[in-house]
Amino acid sequence: MPRDPARSCEAGGCPIPPEERGAVGGTYLEERIPIPRGDKPGFSLRKLWAFTGPGFLMSIAYLDPGNIESDLQCGAVAGFQLLWVLLWATILGLLCQRLAIRLGVVTGKDLGEICYLYYPKVPRVLLWVTIELAIIGSDMQEVIGTAIAFSLLSAGRIPLWGGVLITIIDTLFFLFLDKYGLRKLEAFFGLLITIMAVTFGYEYVVVRPSQEAVLRGIFVPYCRGCGREELLQAVGIVGAIIMPHNIYLHSSLVKSRTVDRTQQQEVREANGYFLLESCLALGISFLINLFVMAVFGQAFYHRSNRDVHDVCVNSSVSQYANIFPADNSTVSVDLYQGGVILGCYFGAAALYIWAVGILAAGQSSTMTGTYAGQFVMEGFLQLRWSRFTRVLFTRSCAIVPTVLVAAFQDVQHLTGMNDLLNVLQSILLPFAVLPVLTFTSLRPLMNNFTNGMPGKLVMALITLLVCAINLYFVVDFLPSLGSVAYWVPAGVVLAAYAAFVIYLLWTCCIAHGASCLARGPHARFAYGLHDGPPRTASPRAAETAGRQGWGAPGLALGQKPRGRGLLRSLFCCLCQGDPEPPPRAPLLPPDEPGAKADGRTLLPEVQPRDAGKLCAVIDLDETLVHSSFKVGGQA
Repeated sequence: MPRDPARSCEAGGCPIPPEERGAVGGTYLEERIPIPRGDKPGFSLRKLWAFTGPGFLMSIAYLDPGNIESDLQCGAVAGFQLLWVLLWATILGLLCQRLAIRLGVVTGKDLGEICYLYYPKVPRVLLWVTIELAIIGSDMQEVIGTAIAFSLLSAGRIPLWGGVLITIIDTLFFLFLDKYGLRKLEAFFGLLITIMAVTFGYEYVVVRPSQEAVLRGIFVPYCRGCGREELLQAVGIVGAIIMPHNIYLHSSLVKSRTVDRTQQQEVREANGYFLLESCLALGISFLINLFVMAVFGQAFYHRSNRDVHDVCVNSSVSQYANIFPADNSTVSVDLYQGGVILGCYFGAAALYIWAVGILAAGQSSTMTGTYAGQFVMEGFLQLRWSRFTRVLFTRSCAIVPTVLVAAFQDVQHLTGMNDLLNVLQSILLPFAVLPVLTFTSLRPLMNNFTNGMPGKLVMALITLLVCAINLYFVVDFLPSLGSVAYWVPAGVVLAAYAAFVIYLLWTCCIAHGASCLARGPHARFAYGLHDGPPRTASPRAAETAGRQGWGAPGLALGQKPRGRGLLRSLFCCLCQGDPEPPPRAPLLPPDEPGAKADGRTLLPEVQPRDAGKLCAVIDLDETLVHSSFKVGGQA
């Protein structure tokens, strides 16, 4: 494997080494992006550019049609009073993405792969099912957004069910585009984000909301006269912004950059650049969401149906006037009606530009959902499908219910489905937040990069907030069931949901130091994958190896080699009685006698006194995977 990827690879990207290609744990994109090496310390724009990409792909989930609809409904219902909720929801999302970045960069594994290694089979399969539901739900929102956009752009000539079927074609287009390489694909998604920024920014300029009121709404938490409807919109923002599968996706996308995980400084630098890029990407997504919420907060806050109807009748898009009844009830907006209202008040150009923005929002989430599904399936099930098969599976699950609703119901039912999908994302969020908090707080896995106490407290508060929001949704939903016949199945589902969340909380507590709660295979959440405290002959070496992180990249210190990973490993063992040491000896902590540095790894000078001391499995990329200390040939 080349020592300096930046010098040995072309600027477009590095191919994955042959021994890693097709291996579970490597990204299925057939290239790695090299990071330029420089002698000058400090910030580098060239390095930031090399790391730019994964964060913007991740930020697309903050701009899908479900988010756009949540934004416009919040603006129409509460004006500017919930802008601060949008800001803090984006910040909470950034904190969750930060953990995903750290897990992927430090371990070289994505969240799905780590779950496969640590959770028993039944919880692991249940986690996979919940994340697949989140991915399918997100794909349905992309289908709904695309169908509505085509209907608006064609002035209703393309029926909604026709727009749903067109989404099959756009999937094939993205599969074709993917053949041109990772950087070009990232650039295309950057173009879609730019289109959204320009189109929704145009609406913001045309409507001209009060800048003073917008700034007050962003930085001053208030909501005068708010009731149940406003509260539902506020909690819906959190569910729409933070999507569970996005955490799994981001932890895998960061693996597309070449990082030497045997060098702690490179790992720390990669974490910093990825976090900075994510801040920039989520800052742009916040502005786009802000544009939408402010536009509808300024122009349509507390508008009545009669007001909108009268304006539409005398506008250039008068054919849409009949969708608003001539009564004095407050107008209800969605993706479809939102575009119509903009056209009625600000001209047909505003309607078509809105539709283009919705189309970009819908299309941008197509391949990110495909990537997330691919990574999740590879991680949880160790099952590799082709991109076409994966897209076909996800899109089929999304299109079938959507096209039925579009064919036999009206657009109100279609956008109502969008609202339910936002709630679904919020309900499934604990199944991403709790695992990523568990593993980034697990010292045998993360070592020097384990979450600090402030980070643990903040993430614990986020988890409690998410659980409280979901509890509110449940309390609000149960009375709407009506018939007692629905209460029994609903009660069974809620009991199973609560039991699984409690299980994840239990393993999270073990990872945070409550080792007394560990039972059976769950001891690995306290001690790593060797299922118990390591037995050592050198306390100082054990403490250094376990606490300082030497040899930790890739997997936890103490992991048992398993499955196909053993076939790709070199077994180096300093066993008593060996006539001579192996040519490539295992890693030692830096303060262990005999250790010396060769620039990338710490290699020991084998001495006779070392015989019978250390047995290790070293991965082909020089990652320490398993170790056990022995004295005098006795374990």
